[in-house]
Amino acid sequence: MTDGKSTDITAAIGPELPFLRRYARALTGSQGTGDRYAVATLEAILADRSMFEGDLPPRVALFRAFHAIWSSAGAPVAEGGTDALEARAQVHLSNLTRNTREALLLRTIEEMRFDQIAQIMDVTQSEAEELVTIAMNEMERTVLGHVMIIEDETIIAMDIQSIVQSMGHRVTGIARTREQAVALSRKERPNLVLADIQLADNSSGVDAVNDILAELGDIPVIFITAFPERLLTGERPEPAFLISKPYLEEQVRSAVSQAMFFASTETLAA
Repeated sequence: MTDGKSTDITAAIGPELPFLRRYARALTGSQGTGDRYAVATLEAILADRSMFEGDLPPRVALFRAFHAIWSSAGAPVAEGGTDALEARAQVHLSNLTRNTREALLLRTIEEMRFDQIAQIMDVTQSEAEELVTIAMNEMERTVLGHVMIIEDETIIAMDIQSIVQSMGHRVTGIARTREQAVALSRKERPNLVLADIQLADNSSGVDAVNDILAELGDIPVIFITAFPERLLTGERPEPAFLISKPYLEEQVRSAVSQAMFFASTETLAA
């Protein structure tokens, strides 16, 4: 039989767990590695309730516990993993300022306030703000490449294209359907795919991406969806990078930078 405190903690953590998965996956570049860190966080909280109990809001407390586990492990991308993207990213980490990617993701993808980031990372608010600024500068100049967009809404597609191009990347094209997406990827291999879930002919952006990856192998993918929690259940396969609709420009910029980070350790653009 569970006690009252266990029930209370479970009820508080449950609604926040999908967002912890999103953060952990984007941080590691992998569904599997990210979810393992999320599980480790839950196990640590159950072993030591003081990691979660207190005056902090549930999401802040949960992310603070995660950060304690993440930091104690040395913030690795993967430990002995064979995934090519993870291996390249592991080498690349040494070139980035410590804690900057964490702060950037908390700010842009999870939409945390700077005071909340400070509580999660155990830094001052001014330090949190500085970490985000450093991250934006470092991540955006790290890797440039070719981006393919799968989006059936013209205005959104043009907006995403403008954001991606302003970062220095080249857009290989825009596809509105699953069939168009596969054909476009065959015409020119992208370094990153940015895909909507529901496409013009009622085809699936997820299916389009799976077709592309089956042919081309490892390519980072960012999915855009109004219901991110539906792709954050822990089941397989699920994406590492998710942007919620409606999105902000800084969210797209951050996600693209993070995903490109896992694509290579050097400039991709020819």
